[in-house]
Amino acid sequence: MTRSVSAVRQVRRPQGEPRREDFAFITEPLAGPGDGQVLVENIYLSVDPYMRELMDFGGWEKGAGLEGRTLGRVIESRVTALPVGTIVFHRHGWCTHAALAEADVRVVTPVDGVPLSAFLGILGGTGLTAYVGLTRIARLQPGEDLFISAAAGAVGSATGQIARLLHAGRIVGSAGSAAKVEHLTTRLGFDTAFDYHAGPIPDSLATAAPEGIDVYFDNVGGNHLAAAIDALRDHGRIAWCGAVAQYNSLDNPPAAPYNLFDIVGKSIRLEGFLVRDHMDAREEFEQFLIPHVRRGGIKVDETVTDGFDTIVDAFLGMLRGENTGKTLVRATPE
Repeated sequence: MTRSVSAVRQVRRPQGEPRREDFAFITEPLAGPGDGQVLVENIYLSVDPYMRELMDFGGWEKGAGLEGRTLGRVIESRVTALPVGTIVFHRHGWCTHAALAEADVRVVTPVDGVPLSAFLGILGGTGLTAYVGLTRIARLQPGEDLFISAAAGAVGSATGQIARLLHAGRIVGSAGSAAKVEHLTTRLGFDTAFDYHAGPIPDSLATAAPEGIDVYFDNVGGNHLAAAIDALRDHGRIAWCGAVAQYNSLDNPPAAPYNLFDIVGKSIRLEGFLVRDHMDAREEFEQFLIPHVRRGGIKVDETVTDGFDTIVDAFLGMLRGENTGKTLVRATPE
């Protein structure tokens, strides 16, 4: 029987918010691995906000599908070091199978008591982004007060939990619904949170952190950034991770925050960062966090949809804020 690979391709550039019509599912014959390759059956596929930018700038295609963090199982191998059954991380996502060279994969060793999916979320690039942003960029100190935007999303929920382990003071989050606010405060250990739809963001943040904040972890930009600049104390720090508020408006970007010059007046340090520039922190990060995940001190916060055919809807739903935590697609059972 001829085997096949299913994959997704982008077929047009979105105008504003992406739609299902911007993508197409394709099916192609699945060839075996060549010399020095392994054939991987994908198990979990990650969909992330940065992919929205790739839809505008191009260069997203990779292998059969599109670039994206993925966990899979080797089902055929022509690489001695990667026998059948090995679990690997790779970036040839948005497809059911991938033929990969040894240099394209990183072996993932499952850990008892830790869900495999965690290695794409809290123990993957998502958690590493939060850890790097807090420890290397913001240099969060014990007792310091922290505000996190999009706090119920993948990076935001990881940031709040890791900040608690780093002995932060007051941890404040913003989210897009009352249900998400409750999720942050009852399950993830935030001291308080607010629904940014419920009123002006500066007022909500002032109520949540009446004495101000020391650090802002920014996943949103826009009005959240302006509110954080107002709330930051002298010598505060901003770790700028994302700007989801403007991803659908790159042709007409919003104006800079009205209070941008207050960064000078308050001696605030603002630094943007990409986790790919800090991969040397991975070992330190895993040694720090895996014991907390195993004993339940860190929640594996994720929204998982089943079936490869759900990947486009999962991506669009994540951009609309329908998820809590990391958004994953389970393409095949573990």
